[in-house]
Amino acid sequence: MEPAKHEEISVQDETMDKMKFKKCSQIAFYRRQKLLHPGKSLYRALLDSVTLSNDNVKFQIINEANKVPLLVEIYEIEGNIFRVKINEVAPLRTRYEVPDVLIKEPTTKRLSITQKETNILVLTSTNEDHKLHITANPFQIELESKDETILSMNSRGLLYFEHLQPPPKNSKTAAENKEDGSADSAKENQKDLGLWQEEFGSFLDIKASGPSSVGLDFSLHGFEHIYGIPEHAETLLLKNTSDDDAYRLYNLDIYGHKIHDKIGIYGSVPFLLAHKPNRTLGIFWLNSSETLVDISTKAVMEHIPSRSPPETTKQRVVPQTDVRWMSESGIVDVFLLMGPTAFDIFKQYAQLTGTQALPPFFSLGYHQCRWNYEDEQDVKSVDAGFDQHDIPYDVMWLDIEHTEGKRYFTWDKKRFQNPRRMQELLRKKKRKLVVIIDPHIKIDPAYTIYSQGKSKDYFVKDRNGKDFEGVCWPGSSCYLDFTNPEVREWYADLFAFQTYKGSTDILFVWNDMNEPSVFKGAELTMQKDAVHHGGWEHREVHNLYGFYQQMATAEGLIKRSGGGERPFVLTRSFFAGSQKSSMDRGQHSRLELLENLHSNVAHSQHGRNFILWR
Repeated sequence: MEPAKHEEISVQDETMDKMKFKKCSQIAFYRRQKLLHPGKSLYRALLDSVTLSNDNVKFQIINEANKVPLLVEIYEIEGNIFRVKINEVAPLRTRYEVPDVLIKEPTTKRLSITQKETNILVLTSTNEDHKLHITANPFQIELESKDETILSMNSRGLLYFEHLQPPPKNSKTAAENKEDGSADSAKENQKDLGLWQEEFGSFLDIKASGPSSVGLDFSLHGFEHIYGIPEHAETLLLKNTSDDDAYRLYNLDIYGHKIHDKIGIYGSVPFLLAHKPNRTLGIFWLNSSETLVDISTKAVMEHIPSRSPPETTKQRVVPQTDVRWMSESGIVDVFLLMGPTAFDIFKQYAQLTGTQALPPFFSLGYHQCRWNYEDEQDVKSVDAGFDQHDIPYDVMWLDIEHTEGKRYFTWDKKRFQNPRRMQELLRKKKRKLVVIIDPHIKIDPAYTIYSQGKSKDYFVKDRNGKDFEGVCWPGSSCYLDFTNPEVREWYADLFAFQTYKGSTDILFVWNDMNEPSVFKGAELTMQKDAVHHGGWEHREVHNLYGFYQQMATAEGLIKRSGGGERPFVLTRSFFAGSQKSSMDRGQHSRLELLENLHSNVAHSQHGRNFILWR
């Protein structure tokens, strides 16, 4: 392709040509899972398969309908946490398990088996405060804390696990079926279920590995206040869902999103908190594929046995919240954070995924950011205007127009002829500069980053093995495969001063459009059947894409300083664990909101108010 043919996309074009996004009923794996209604579970635990080790307890469960066995692993983790994993015993292919989010493999403690009978297995924690009551038929797990049942798994019988299968003998695409006119009822039913392919508008998603969805239900006893699972333009207190109205965790570039809508936007954190006066509980669902969450809070009758004769049973009405997690692929890998206080929950979550990276001091001040400053003179004029009107600020931001034709790591040679001089002007006033660097790379053989990425085979592939091409701000673009550690290392080196010409040590980074945004893609994002490092389809790693770009960016800023400087990276897309190396845009907005509070304030070097964190 000739670079001249790659027309740039304007903001107006993108907003006017905005694609529609899926409703829950248009998501095939959601439709399939919703065919399974609450009731007796199809799964039975095989208690004669139980094995106990220092690390975990393992046993098999079997689906009574299809006779496919699954392996259940239960871990007690140091710090009052339990982990439950469910995977196929012998999958046709390895199923995706999320890497890099946990800061390390958690330290385990030895569970003990304190009861084992025909239909019951009881596991007890090291300190004997917690018990897991496992019923064999139907399979379910109850988690008890100091004689109080606080959580049940699969008590509503909604454990759902699509085992991997070989493709059907007649696996024609929708286009091929239209050509030869074949469309019997079985094919129509398969098309509706979206087992091997799924249509949305003009887009066709080919599922090379077939259906692989997983799901599980949790009943939270005594809880009616539920929070978490960002990012949605909704109330902090999560609401009950209904059919076709589940909370969606799927990173999307939704321009002008509506409030009070459960569709996913820029980031996803599959972490839910339940709170009541005497306890806070956390559920961390470690899965990076598209995930939907159903929530239903109701009042139930609880039986209270009498502890003194005569032995009678009293009843009382208590709240209960049922939560159903449904993911497109992967395995069931869930952490139960036992608290018991809210502070304990956040400590436990940080123990698993890392603490928030301490921001550099300057980033607590005022940031001046808009679309768009035209040239060096514009920056100089705005900077002088703040001084003229005695308005303190600490950071100037530059959007995409500062680059040479939206080629990142470059400067427009006419409008920003001397970027180092511009940065020195800011440095003299102890100010910093933040520039935007997006993940898409303009297709232009004369553009060094594109040509190097192409020669090194560093771009995401389409399902046919060619470089995936999508349209974003520069026009036709390829997308770096940040799931590849080698790509991340190479990308980090691009921030070196000798490589990123015109950059200085006061320049920091804003990663935008990294859901990733693809203007003419299904739901304005990458095709799910695109292929990443290791042969994994994009559907497996979608919510991790921005997580990996900001990881590489933060590492690059650390490397260029020799490790002696805290990086500042603002990322639009994020996942659990993103806090380790950057700040997501939501966190930055919350900081700005907190800066308006009238308590616990101090003054920055320019007189800017910021919060003194306790």
